[in-house]
Amino acid sequence: MYSLPTKVSTQPQQLAIVTMHASTKLLASLAAAAQVAVADYGYQFSNALSTGPVAENSFIREANTTLVLPDVNSPQTGNLALWPGMGTSGGDLIQGLAISNTEGTSGCSAAGKGVWCIVASTLENKYNDDTSKYDQTVSLNGQVVSRLSTSSGKAQGWGTAIECQQSACGKVPSHQYVDTKASPTVLSMCNSSGTNPAQFIMDVADPSYIDTLGTTGASGDMVTNDNGKTWTIDTINIESYTYE
Repeated sequence: MYSLPTKVSTQPQQLAIVTMHASTKLLASLAAAAQVAVADYGYQFSNALSTGPVAENSFIREANTTLVLPDVNSPQTGNLALWPGMGTSGGDLIQGLAISNTEGTSGCSAAGKGVWCIVASTLENKYNDDTSKYDQTVSLNGQVVSRLSTSSGKAQGWGTAIECQQSACGKVPSHQYVDTKASPTVLSMCNSSGTNPAQFIMDVADPSYIDTLGTTGASGDMVTNDNGKTWTIDTINIESYTYE
């Protein structure tokens, strides 16, 4: 579901994302995002970092990350999305998206030549115990540009993706996610000067979660200092990829 599309230039930007919610089922999209799809151009995934599933008695209560937006793809063709996402036990995908499409798409009419469209399907995700929903917030350089609250079950995994739809999306520049964290406490949103690591916050400590880390054309070191309650990744590097 899209919400409040925002147009931004191709100058380096930092997009902070947070998400909340609860349920139990690992999302197939995160697994798919760790490998290149070879089907027709319904959609294709490429380089990615993925984690999950969580231990049976836990879920991801909160996840924060900041996407440093690169230039748009070249040529700017197809319908390209850069996103971090969480697969839920309800079979849903909670996302925060940066979309490149010169003609605009559903929920993203603000897209256009040389710009990214940002929508809240989620960058900052936090589980709200009062509503049993994930509260999602997207901020651009410290300013909130999109919000969404979603009933989707409990998050079972987290990952990043480059997704191309409609037609070949050309060359997607390399890019980074920083300030990534997952844990059970409320975190402040990152802005363009933020230097804290990316984090995931678990409902119950999951010391074996490191074993679920997978990468394709990506790198990032995931660590915990509290026996698996909070996981951090200082920097996620996503390599360039060309869709032909």
